Order: sequence, then structure tokens, then C-alpha cells
Amino acid sequence: MVRRMFSVIRLTRHLTVLATVAGSLVFLAQGLGAANRSVPKVDREVPRNIIFVLADDHRFDAMGFAGHPFLETPNLDRMAKGGAWFPNAFVTTSLCSPSRASIMTGQYAHNHNVVDNYNPLPKGLIFFPEYMQEAGYDTAFVGKWHMGGNIDHAQPGYNHWVSFKGQGTYWPDGRGTSRKVPQNSYDGLNVNGKRVPQKGYITDELTDYALDWLRSRKGDKPFFLTLSHKAVHADFVPADRHKGRYKNKKLPLPKTFVKGGKNFLNKPRWLQDQRNSRHGVDFAYNLPDFDLNAYYTRYCETLLAIDENLGRLFKLLKERDLLKSTLVVYMGDNGFQFGEQGLIDKRTAYEASMRIPFLMHCPDVIQAGSVIKKVVANIDVGATLLETAGLSTPKQMDGRSFWQLAKGNDIPWRDYVLYEYFWERNYPHTPTTHAVRGERFKYIRYHGLWDTDELYDLLNDPDETTNLIFEPEHKETVAMLNKRLFELLAESEGESLRLAPDRGPTFPKRHPQRSEAADFPKQFYGTRE
Repeated sequence: MVRRMFSVIRLTRHLTVLATVAGSLVFLAQGLGAANRSVPKVDREVPRNIIFVLADDHRFDAMGFAGHPFLETPNLDRMAKGGAWFPNAFVTTSLCSPSRASIMTGQYAHNHNVVDNYNPLPKGLIFFPEYMQEAGYDTAFVGKWHMGGNIDHAQPGYNHWVSFKGQGTYWPDGRGTSRKVPQNSYDGLNVNGKRVPQKGYITDELTDYALDWLRSRKGDKPFFLTLSHKAVHADFVPADRHKGRYKNKKLPLPKTFVKGGKNFLNKPRWLQDQRNSRHGVDFAYNLPDFDLNAYYTRYCETLLAIDENLGRLFKLLKERDLLKSTLVVYMGDNGFQFGEQGLIDKRTAYEASMRIPFLMHCPDVIQAGSVIKKVVANIDVGATLLETAGLSTPKQMDGRSFWQLAKGNDIPWRDYVLYEYFWERNYPHTPTTHAVRGERFKYIRYHGLWDTDELYDLLNDPDETTNLIFEPEHKETVAMLNKRLFELLAESEGESLRLAPDRGPTFPKRHPQRSEAADFPKQFYGTRE
């Protein structure tokens, strides 16, 4: 009996060892990549070290240098002062997983087919770091992956991997949240195939892992590091050292916050209805006592740790004499609405949702204080970083490199960027949306519902207060932009809609005592054709 018991114990130990070895082999296989990912090199570009910092839900205007009334971001300010700021940077789908997939693949959502936060990743996707890895880069990913549901296993293109499932958590014990967030995870971190407990505040801890990897590197290979923060995804939880810093500050209410009257004139029915929903200010997150101002100040407090930890990266680069030659890129994966059009969260084609911060810092080649107003997008990131690494753009990418723009060179560029969002059963408040956004006009077309489209003159109306879609003097502009929209769809093979299986929870509720359903636009009424 005792002999049999010890045999079982030995067998269990062997199986445990085999499982650990198997996990490590899987990680190594994924890191090495099975397919050939070589692309032609570009002339006159010497591969340089790159650090790519990705924040979650960071609005385009939530930075000190961008004119924020109280938010302190000295390190983002430093990036803008010493590098290039792209004030017209956008995502092509304002939703976590689709936007991240567009960053990683260089493709629109209609091509990479990641259209929600719950379904598994489609097979055959190619991530741009695979090309860097093939070209001899040492690559690392640290942080939030959040594509393909609640997964955190290593993905192709990376030699070093640290991640967590789904949304992860700000603190390992979950403290500081005011509601349950879908896809939050308390399973700790996956560090190169091994499960490791989370020890502290996630923004600090992820930066610790990134700095440790940079310090531990050996050899003279160029490196590519992605530091992908959980912050500032809702539900916002600041670091303890920042908690309460802005408790006495007030959210500057947007011009389109007002309910009814002129603010609703010619606006879509769905927009007015969404005000009373999980993503509207009347019933935000289906909480009866939601405080928008408190929510916003927590958001700003949570951003402080991102900025501080960006400073830690700069400090290490300076200590290693790498600050001037290393390209540091900072961007958000999408924006976030705090009352614009009466909404919260994202998904829409309005500025607060689709517009993001985008900064590049590399003193060797980027002129300090550059402000580049060309319309760039998340689909361009892969191509841009590949050119920085001395590599050409792969044929399957929809995006283009703007590395030459960053360096101050004049190159032919796009007139409009395409935006798309596919209706989700999980959050049924926002319809399928297509839009084109240029330096002046934005045209928004809705699909599958009886409602009005939108046109905004952003040069004269940056807050999108007045929908010009019915104005006779803009009839030709509407026709031209509708044509341009379908041209962009045709050019990128986006004329079919992706339909994914229903997965995850649904949130269709409205508050019975708050905003009532909207009427049709007055232009829709008549007694004859």
C-alpha cells in the first residue's frame, strides 16, 4: 500500500514536470513563429530600438499640454515638447479588441475580423512584431493583450511575454472598484508560460516587468518593447498615492451634454435613446446613482500613474545613453466619452470616442515640438514601426507608414480615414456605423436602422454640436463623402459585414423613470413622397 502510494506521488511529480516543460515549449514555439515573415528592407533606414506604450481608453485631450484644465502629465508633455504630436490621430474602430487587432495587424476590422471583445481570434492573423522578430529584433510584450476573449497565452512575434487574462485588475484583491466589470480577471500574470501572482498596483507592476526586461538584455540586437497598460480602462482605480488628488475638481461639461432642445436638433433617434442606457449619462452602467464628475476625476487620477511610469522609462533610457536614438511611441487604443452627446464610454464615431493621443519621441531624427496635423490611424502603426525598423509594409496591411511625416518629410497622404463599428448584441445601444473623417469634415452613415446620418464641419464646429446632414448648402458635400466612404470600403475589400457568434453578457436595460424614447427627425414626416 505504501509502495503504491509513493509510486502515485512519483508519477504525479513526473506529470507536473512534463506539463511545465510542455508549457515552456509551447511558449518557445509561439515566440519563434512557424512561418516565414521576411519582408524587403527599405533604403536609408537603420533599425533602431523602439518602445511602444499603449494606454487603454485615453482621450485625445486628457493631457496637460493639450490644454486640460487640471490634469498633470509632465512626461507626456515632455514627449510633445521634445518630439512629435499628432493631434489628428484616430482609431478605425473604437472598441478594445478590434482596435488592438488593427494596431497589431495593420488592418481594418472588416479584414482582421476581430469585431468584439468576446469571440476567439480568427486564424491566420499576422502581427507586425513577427516581421521584426524575423529581421533579428529582440521583442517583448508586457501588459494587456485583450484579444480573443479571456486569454493571456503568448502570441506570435515575441521572445518575452508578460500578460493577464481579459481586463485583469488594478489591484490583486480588486479593491477600489465601484462595480463589476465584464472580463475582469484575478488569475495573476502569465510570465513566459508560468502563472505568477500579481503583487501590487498593475500600472507600476507592468512597468517593473518592462524595465527588468530592458536591464536584463544581453547582446547588441535592436529591441522592440510593447508596454500595454490596463489603465485607464473602466472601472477607474487610481494608485493609492494619487487617490483623491482631484476630488475637488470639476468636469468641464461638454457643449453637447444638455438634454433636449437645440442639442437634439437633427440628431439621430438612436443617439437620443442611448442617453438612457448603460452607455448614456441617464443610466450609466445601469447604476441608479452614477456620479459623472466623480467618475471623471477618478479617470484623471488613474492616468497619473501612466505618466509617472512613462517617466521611469525615459529615466532608464537616459541612464543607458539611449534616449536620443530610441523611438518611444505613446498612444491610446480608443477614446472615451464623458457626457459628449449625452453618452459615456466609446464605440461611436464622435470625436471623444475615436480620437486618441499619439506622440513620438526620437531626438536623433524627430524635430522637437513638431505638430503634424495629417490624419493618421491605428492601422498605420504597424507599417510605421516596421519602417522605423528598416522594413517595408507587408501587402496585406491596409495602413501606411507615416514615419517620414514624423521626420518632417512631405509625402503624399490620405484625405480621409475610414471608421467602422459593428453592432454588438452585448451592448445593443450603438448601431453599425461607418464614417469618413478628414481634416475638416466628418460624415457618419448608419446601417440597418430607420434613422438619420450625420455631417459635421469640424473646422467650425469641433464639438459636433450641429448636424448639417439636412442643410441644402451641404448636399454636395454629403454626396461626395458618401461616395468616398464606399470607395474606401471597396479599396480595402470591406463591402461585406462581419457576423460573429453571440458570446458574453448583454446589457439592454433602460431606466423606467428617465429619458423617454425619441421621436423621428421632423424631416422624416410628410404625406407624400
